[in-house]
Amino acid sequence: MTPTAAGLLQVGVLVVALAAARRPFGDYLARVYTGTKHNAVERAVYRVARVDPGVEQRWSTYAYGVLGFSFVGVVVLYALQRVQSVLPWDYGRGDVPPGVAFNTAVSFVTNTNWQSYVPETTLGHSVQLVGLTVQNFVSAAVGLAVAVALVRGFARDRADRLGNFWVDLTRGTVRVLLPVASASAIVLVATGVVMSLKSGVDVDGQTAAIAPVASQEAIKQLGTNGGGVLNANSAHPFENPNAWSNLVEVFLILLIPVSLTRTFGTMVGDRRQGRVLLAVMGVLWCAMLAVVWVAEANGLRPLEGKELRFGIPSSALFANATTATSTGAVNSAHDSFTGLGGGGVLLNMLFGEMTPGGVGTGLYSILVMAVIAMFLAGLMVGRTPEYLGKKLGRREVTAAALSVLAMPAVMLLGAGVAAVLPGTRDALGNTGPHGLSEILYAYASASNNNGSAFAGLTATSDWFQSSLGVCMALGRFVPIVAVLALAGSLAAQGRVPVTAGTLPTTGPLFATLLGGAIVLVAALTFVPALALGPIAEALL
Repeated sequence: MTPTAAGLLQVGVLVVALAAARRPFGDYLARVYTGTKHNAVERAVYRVARVDPGVEQRWSTYAYGVLGFSFVGVVVLYALQRVQSVLPWDYGRGDVPPGVAFNTAVSFVTNTNWQSYVPETTLGHSVQLVGLTVQNFVSAAVGLAVAVALVRGFARDRADRLGNFWVDLTRGTVRVLLPVASASAIVLVATGVVMSLKSGVDVDGQTAAIAPVASQEAIKQLGTNGGGVLNANSAHPFENPNAWSNLVEVFLILLIPVSLTRTFGTMVGDRRQGRVLLAVMGVLWCAMLAVVWVAEANGLRPLEGKELRFGIPSSALFANATTATSTGAVNSAHDSFTGLGGGGVLLNMLFGEMTPGGVGTGLYSILVMAVIAMFLAGLMVGRTPEYLGKKLGRREVTAAALSVLAMPAVMLLGAGVAAVLPGTRDALGNTGPHGLSEILYAYASASNNNGSAFAGLTATSDWFQSSLGVCMALGRFVPIVAVLALAGSLAAQGRVPVTAGTLPTTGPLFATLLGGAIVLVAALTFVPALALGPIAEALL
């Protein structure tokens, strides 16, 4: 079998597996967030946290909960790194420097998992397990909670409550992420992924770093986190040893974002609404996969930066999946991709990572774009836009616009400042268009909470540690607050009856409008920067 045929077979198996899982898992997620009963573990959590699970919250209170919980997470994770030397299983690695600790704390709390350090020589198992792993679960659960709150905004009529953040956070962690990640870790061990509490093993006189990799790898992919226990991430044979583990990891990356489209349709009472979102996500995802795959297969050095056990098809598939979501894990060096291939994975992030996007973030991001698309349609036909029976007035469109514009503003400002600083040239691994691509990629990855890197940029200076950390925080929380404000405004409305003038949102016309809006916004915002970076490199 040729590599191309094997790659197409792998994509086919992946699509079939996702199609089989989407319906039952999507409906399960809907039951998780609409049920009224609480299990024993959840009730214990509520007692300890002094939370009344029967009290729902306004959007502002829900937002305060998200921000407060995340702030505490940053403080605790920062503190754990700064006192690592007194914790067990530190293996003499000492306390993490302040700049790295700040960047890492913000990174993992925002679900970015950008790593400006070498994991196997910087962090011990205590910080990894108690600090980073906890955030891998709860940061993903925060994304799920915000997405569900927005869906409730569409589903409810004349209501001033969106649910209880603490209940949604707990249920997402206890009922969704923990059981699926635990089962997935066992599957990964069966494929050959390492699982050990040792710090290393001696092989032919050399020490190879090991860790409890399988448990970390499962939630790293399922929660679209992406931070690896080992520096080579999913290119390391201990994290991703063969084609089977590679396929399982890509499946975990896409499972929740794809299934949430079914959850959305179920919760709003019309599953066709979820299918049309999935269709838009799928078309854009397949288009970008084709771009990356073809570009890498026809490069001058097609196997540069790629593991031979994966080759071009599996490397392109993984790269497309990890940048189209907010995962950021890598099984190849994106810095070694061709100009067009590297530009493709960069464009995935610049779409806003909604094809299909991260855990929760993908769904609420594409729903925000649906609001923008319906607003544009309303302008064209001269009537008040509406979506799912809710009018889209000044307040709703303003909230949607703030959510959409936050990432480009933060990313372009950060990259622009970095590009003119005198110290940046020394941090670049390349000059010319590729060097600019390294800068653009770093700030796009941080602002989109992706976490992957071109790896040609040495981002260890105080400027990069602090500026990328700020980009991660603003890129995460400004859209979240805007999305929750949008959800509160929608929930407060009554439902507008469908008339002859209502634009159907379950067919190809709406799908084309939505897909076009996603591409148009990205093109108008980023083409000038892309023209100086990956496009120029591809044309050289």
